[in-house]
Amino acid sequence: MKKSHDQLDDFPKEEVRSAIQAGIVQAEGQINNKIIKTRRYQMNSGKRKFLYAVSSVAAVFGILIGSSYYSPTLASSLSQIPIIGSVFGNSNLIGLQKAQKQGLTSAIGETQTIDGISVTLDEILYDQNNITIGYIIESEKELDKFYFGAGADFTINGEMPNGSSGGYGEDIQSPTTRTAIQEITVSEDMPNDFELGLILQGSKDETWYFTTPIKQITGISKVPIQHIANVDGIHLTVTELTLSETGASISYESSEKGTDFQQSRGNYIEFQMVDQDGNEILSHSGGITGKKLKGKLLYKSNKQFDPIDSNVTELTITPYLALPTGGGGVEYGENGETKELEFKRDSLQPVEFESFKVKIPQ
Repeated sequence: MKKSHDQLDDFPKEEVRSAIQAGIVQAEGQINNKIIKTRRYQMNSGKRKFLYAVSSVAAVFGILIGSSYYSPTLASSLSQIPIIGSVFGNSNLIGLQKAQKQGLTSAIGETQTIDGISVTLDEILYDQNNITIGYIIESEKELDKFYFGAGADFTINGEMPNGSSGGYGEDIQSPTTRTAIQEITVSEDMPNDFELGLILQGSKDETWYFTTPIKQITGISKVPIQHIANVDGIHLTVTELTLSETGASISYESSEKGTDFQQSRGNYIEFQMVDQDGNEILSHSGGITGKKLKGKLLYKSNKQFDPIDSNVTELTITPYLALPTGGGGVEYGENGETKELEFKRDSLQPVEFESFKVKIPQ
């Protein structure tokens, strides 16, 4: 494993640090101008940690949700194999394994050490609108399980994007060594290549800064869908299916009347995907962004799946609700006031969506 920098004083270089910090300052300024304050929100379905943010822009009062959460799914994707190769190569996610074997990832191998904790930015994959990051974390002393919370904050060309979501998971390799995978999905259009900035914080306020150029993989194809469904007050529009060597993704938007996210079901939409032979394409979920607008709750997401085989000619896609079993949280108002959010399980009733078929271009 290449470790080109062992001390924080050596990396990042002054111009790199300045660029990242400038991005952070600019992003903080953007957030403050919109009066957005964020806190993590614990949801029992998979122990998700959501970011609740209350915003006030002109006359619109809203909540933006980005699911930057500690993900057991990502954690379980990391194998118990000792660190010999890459984090992606040792994971059990087929898309990441293929990407690493086919040379589609960007190998970074940069290490920073703070107070005896070394964080290595191992490699990065940029496919569709998804950025996947592999870390190796080595410490002189054993760390708490959630020492790094829900992963790193990030900037694109020094700026924080308007809407993003994702997940973060770790696997303990030894009492002092762990590997981690972070997924980032950006809802807005992204450039084919850009400078990615990462800001990872420990529970004792240590901060690791990384910056690296990344480029989107080639060979991405998009299949327009525009499937619309209205079921029990939920308006769902599935916009497109995106395919590449590293995976598939379903893009959708949903809306429903209301102003209470605790009583909303639109942010729990998932999809089952089966090919023409009845073989299910494994889903890896995916983060979601949402907001309040004119008495409605609006959501947007890209749900991630394993790559599909070249012999697949048709997919049957079934939307469904993956409802949680418990949770709670805190909402922060535009003037800094707080409101405890009680989980209201009885208000979340399941619904049934009809399946639809998508032909795969050959």
